[in-house]
Amino acid sequence: MYRDKYNEWLNSPFLDEKSKEELSAIQDDDKEVEDRFYRALEFGTAGLRGILGAGTNRMNVYMVKRATIGILRYIEREYGEVGKKRGVVIAHDSRYFSDEFAKVAAHTLAQGGVKAYIFEELTSTPELSFSVRHLNCVMGIVITASHNPKEYNGYKAYNETGCQISPEVASVVLEEAEKLQSIESIVKAVECDSDFDSLVADETIEWIGEEVDSIYLGEVKKQIIRQDIIDEYADSLKIIYTPLHGTGNKPVRRVLREVGFKHVQVVSEQELPDPEFTTVEYPNPEEKKVFDIAIEMAKEGNADVIIATDPDADRLGVVVKDDKGEYVVLSGNQTGALLVRYIIEGMFERGTLTDEIIEKYRPTIINTIVTSELGTEIARHYGVECVKTLTGFKYIGEKVNDFEAEGRRFIMGYEESFGYLIGTHGRDKDGVVASLMVSEMSAYFKSLGMNLFDALKDTYEKFGYYRELTKSYTFKGSEGAKTMECIMEYFRNNDIDSVAGYKVVESLDFERGIGDIPSSNVLKYILEGGSWVAVRPSGTEPKIKFYFSANSDSEEKASAKLDSLVASFEEMIDSAVE
Repeated sequence: MYRDKYNEWLNSPFLDEKSKEELSAIQDDDKEVEDRFYRALEFGTAGLRGILGAGTNRMNVYMVKRATIGILRYIEREYGEVGKKRGVVIAHDSRYFSDEFAKVAAHTLAQGGVKAYIFEELTSTPELSFSVRHLNCVMGIVITASHNPKEYNGYKAYNETGCQISPEVASVVLEEAEKLQSIESIVKAVECDSDFDSLVADETIEWIGEEVDSIYLGEVKKQIIRQDIIDEYADSLKIIYTPLHGTGNKPVRRVLREVGFKHVQVVSEQELPDPEFTTVEYPNPEEKKVFDIAIEMAKEGNADVIIATDPDADRLGVVVKDDKGEYVVLSGNQTGALLVRYIIEGMFERGTLTDEIIEKYRPTIINTIVTSELGTEIARHYGVECVKTLTGFKYIGEKVNDFEAEGRRFIMGYEESFGYLIGTHGRDKDGVVASLMVSEMSAYFKSLGMNLFDALKDTYEKFGYYRELTKSYTFKGSEGAKTMECIMEYFRNNDIDSVAGYKVVESLDFERGIGDIPSSNVLKYILEGGSWVAVRPSGTEPKIKFYFSANSDSEEKASAKLDSLVASFEEMIDSAVE
C-alpha cells in the first residue's frame, strides 16, 4: 500500500523535481519509504506536525495545500460567502519553509475566493490567536512546530474565537482534505490562474504590518497589576531573555521596554531567527541545556531571573537562583502556581478581586488533568474556583469562551508544559504576556527581599509540598504507533489497585468521558493522599507520556514519594512493552 503511494508520487508529473530527486534517493530504503507513506499527516492536539520532506507523512507544500483546501471547503460549508469575505489570518515562525508554507496557504485560500491576511514578518502564535478576533476573521493559521527539533514544521488552525479548532472541526477539515488522494488532485483542487502577487494587487491577499503588533501588545500591557512596583524596581531588576532563535525577540523586548524595565539583556547568540537552532539541540525551554549561555551571562551579571520563549513564543521557561546559589529551571507547574498566587493576591490587594466579585462573577483559573494540584489549592484557598480540561490549550481556550458567554470571570489558564494565558485578549497560551507577568512578579518579590525560588519555598510552606515529573518514551514510525497502542491497552486492561504501596482510590479512563470533559485517550490513577499518575500518548509527537505528581507535608517526603511512584510505574511500563 505505502509502495503504491510512493510510486504514485514519484511518477506524478505534478510533483516538483526536487521532491522527485529526494524520493528517488530512498527507493531502496523500504523502512524510510514506509515511514513517509504509511499514512497522511492528520490533525493532532494542535494541528499538523511532522518532519520536513516529500511524502504524505511529511510536511511539504502539497500537504500544506491539502490541509488548506480542507479549511477552504470547511469555510464554504459553514460560512458561505460571508465567511470568505471575513477571511483567514496567517502567521509563521522562523523554521525552514515556514515563510513558503504561509504563502502557499494564503495563495490557496485567495485562489478559492477567501480573503487572506498574512503577516509581513515572522509572528508569534499568541499574536495570531489575538488577530483572528481583532480582524474578525473566521479562522487563523500559524505555520510552526513549536519547540520541536529543526527537522520539523507544522500547521495549526484556529476558529473565529482565536481558539485552536476543536476535534469536531478538525474532522470536517480532514474529511475534505482526504478527498484529495493524489498530487494531481491537490494541485488542481482550486481553479484559478492568479499568482500570489496578482492576488496581493487586488487585495484578496493583504499584508499585515506593525499596527496589529501595537494593538496586541497594548492588550498584553493591560494585564499589569503593580505598575508602581515595576517603576520602583525597573532600574535594579536584572532580566536575561532568550527567544531561542524564534519569534519572541521583538514583542517580548518591546513590551518589557515599554512598561519600564531598563535592564533586559538578550542572549545575542540566540537573538536572531535561525531555522538551524544552532546553539541548541532543540529549542525547548523545558530543557536546562537551552539556558547554558544565558546562565553563564547570569552568573557574570548576577541576574535576578532568566526567561526564554520557544520559537513561536507561546511557551515560557523561567530560570532562577536556588538557595545553594545554582541557577535552576522552574517547572511549568511551579511557574504556574507562582503566577496563580501572585495574580490572585495582587488582585485582592488592588481591589479588583473581592468577596463580592467572587460571589457574583465566580472568578476561575483553568488548568489540565495532568497539571499539579498546587495552583488549584492556592486558588481555592482564596475562594477562586478551578476548572480542569484535557491536555491541549484549545480546551482551555474553549472554556474561556464559555466563561465569556456566562459572564464568569477568567483569571488565568495554564498547563504543565510551560503554557500560560493571563487575560482574555487571546485564546491560546501566550509567552509574551507570561514574560511580562513573570518579570513583574520578580520585581514584586524583589521588593520583599526575595527571588522567585524564595517565593516558591514560601508557597510550599503555606500550601503544601508538591513534586512532579513527566517521563516521555519515543516510538517512531508505524511500529512505534502500534507499540503505544499496546501500552495503552496494557494499562487499560489491567486492574491497577496500588502504585508503590499507595492505594488507587480512583481510576479514570477519559476515553469513556469524565464529567463534561470530552473523550480522550488518557488514563489517570488517583492515589490515597492526593498523589496521582497519568498516562497519555502525545497528539503531536511519536511519544507516550507518563505524568507523576506527589504531595506531602515536607519536601523530603514529597520527593521520596515521587521517586517510589516513578520506580513502581517503570516496572509496569517494562511489562507493557515486553
